[in-house]
Amino acid sequence: MTIREQIDYLRTFVTERRFQRFNEVLSKRTRYITIVLEDVFQGHNASAVLRSCECFGIQDVHFIENRNTFKTNEEVSMGAAQWLTIYRYNDKDTNNTAICYSKLRKKGYKIVATSPHHKSVDIESLNIDNPIALIFGAEKEGLSKYALQHADEYVHIPMHGFTESFNISVSAALCMYELNKRLRRSGISYLLSEEEKNEILLGWLKNTVEDADGILGRKLGTNTNISLNNPN
Repeated sequence: MTIREQIDYLRTFVTERRFQRFNEVLSKRTRYITIVLEDVFQGHNASAVLRSCECFGIQDVHFIENRNTFKTNEEVSMGAAQWLTIYRYNDKDTNNTAICYSKLRKKGYKIVATSPHHKSVDIESLNIDNPIALIFGAEKEGLSKYALQHADEYVHIPMHGFTESFNISVSAALCMYELNKRLRRSGISYLLSEEEKNEILLGWLKNTVEDADGILGRKLGTNTNISLNNPN
């Protein structure tokens, strides 16, 4: 059965209001901007980033786990992870940053490192003509040498005090707000395709309807296991 047919069946298990809300949110979702977190070890910070991504309509988040493994803090994320597509790069004895960069570039993203120490542009001046992957580093160490050396561009948030940088979750939220605002005011085609919307919508329904796979299996007699998590 097609994804659309599965959606049409599962929608009968949620209220019409809920289903319409899914479609309303999807109509404003984007993959034009994606967020990358490299070795962020404080779960509350990374979870706050997830919450901001969901609020700003950014669908994809990438976790690079060379040294640290990300664990969601549900009290902070407020369940945001279930509405996002999360990619994790955690192969042992591998430069997961390089793997992530390669996959992002194949998808057409330019990789923009957030760093106050490199020759960078103000977030308000960053060119948004191409899809953007914003990468943030660990709380103390910042981005790895590889992440910085192999980025395409660098960006910073203007600072007017003695403190050198914002907390990572604050930095990510500020960058997302600025880019999201500029993107939605532009003439750029940044929204999801119908195919992407259907794929995500099915995932949301399966996250919402109890035993959705079992229901579909009994109804359709097919293997319908589709998940938002780790699609790579």
